[in-house]
Amino acid sequence: MIGTNPKLTVAVNCWVLRNKNLDGIGYFTINTLSRIIRNNPEVEFLILCDKNFNENYFDLNNVLKYKIFPPFRHPLLYFFYLELILPFFLKKHKPDIFVSVDGFLSILSSCVQLPVIHDLNFEYYPKDLKLKNRLYYRFFFKKFARKAKRIATVSEYSKNDIVKLYGIDSSKIDVVYLGVDSSFSPLTGYEIQNTREKWSNGKPYFFFIGSMYPRKNIKRLIEAFNLFKLHTKSDHKLLLGGAILWGKSEIEDIFANSQYKEDIIFTGRLSDRELQFVLGASFTLTYVSIFEGFGLPIIEAMQCGVPVICSNVTSMPEIAGNAAVLIDPLSIESIADGMEKLYKDDALRSNLIERGYIQHKQFTWNRTADLFWNSIKKALEE
Repeated sequence: MIGTNPKLTVAVNCWVLRNKNLDGIGYFTINTLSRIIRNNPEVEFLILCDKNFNENYFDLNNVLKYKIFPPFRHPLLYFFYLELILPFFLKKHKPDIFVSVDGFLSILSSCVQLPVIHDLNFEYYPKDLKLKNRLYYRFFFKKFARKAKRIATVSEYSKNDIVKLYGIDSSKIDVVYLGVDSSFSPLTGYEIQNTREKWSNGKPYFFFIGSMYPRKNIKRLIEAFNLFKLHTKSDHKLLLGGAILWGKSEIEDIFANSQYKEDIIFTGRLSDRELQFVLGASFTLTYVSIFEGFGLPIIEAMQCGVPVICSNVTSMPEIAGNAAVLIDPLSIESIADGMEKLYKDDALRSNLIERGYIQHKQFTWNRTADLFWNSIKKALEE
């Protein structure tokens, strides 16, 4: 189909871009679609977005934007939009394919559909979501996966997860690795010191970045930092970047009971610009999640020339390769041991930084866009 139809039309569900506080799926959407649209001026793209979306990421000649009604805010509205509004839209505009960057599809539509299912964390850690969202995701995403012509996902781990949990043939799933923004780069000595003066009283610091759900393992990270401080007596600090979205009382309790709480700093949500500096000035990224579909901060740190400690589970060993200290996220002692290794061994730090420079080059948004477009073309040609 793609070779014979000069007016190929691709509809894309972009409701995730409803505000300026982007998350991982939002960055994926912007960086892949903007490249795909520019690289394929002969293709018409129908962008379905939230009524509050006013950015100009896709303001190109081959794009038409449509505001979603109703707003995507509640599982009942998900169902109303996906099974009543969307099928009518697709039947009226007759796109060749409907692509959904957040995995949501229409069960009732007969249009060819391709979702990006980033991970299945809600199957393992349902309590990270509110009850209504949890029930919706666990009921419908299996149906979405089986409805899809093809599926794109962000790691071999997530691909295998979809095969295992949803019974999908692996040949139907394409791995579309994420990329890293070029703004992440090594800082100068002056920039590092200036950033540390601002955030950590001039001291080196271990850094975590991410929305703080239980699976991000913040409680054990704080306990491991306590153990690290006890063993080394160092002046290093721990910076925790991001909003606490679940389990706030548990994190507050472990923080309050720490004898080193004056060395633990919660930054809150960081702007993109702040993150580039705070990550680039860190002593080490400590990314000790229990579950990740990809783990983008791992690659961002490597591109900044920052050594990485990360978990040895789910997708993280795949993404980190041989360029990180891998730890058991369920063991406080293992996390603390990783911190001590990088604190005591400058040669190891230098080696990891050099390996990180090589590893991160595998992950670019241009490559992501190419992989994603190839997945779309496969769905059209089947």
